[in-house]
Amino acid sequence: MKKYLREIEVAGCLLVIIGVILNLFLGTGYAVGPCAIGLLLWLICFIYRAFHWKEYERENKQGIVIIIIAIFILILQMMMRQ
Repeated sequence: MKKYLREIEVAGCLLVIIGVILNLFLGTGYAVGPCAIGLLLWLICFIYRAFHWKEYERENKQGIVIIIIAIFILILQMMMRQ
């Protein structure tokens, strides 16, 4: 798992970005899937790093901030669509 952690994180990030772009151009229905899968991949990485906190302390703090920002952006977009 440790070997592929970075690839999983990048894939999650790309899926979230794709979901945000789809939301802007095509609507929420098309964006939910990529965003949900991307956030799930980030969550998997975050949980793994949480169990190995001393080894990944710096990355964990950055990940927490990034996830909070992503969730905040998604909530703002959902509020603007209503």
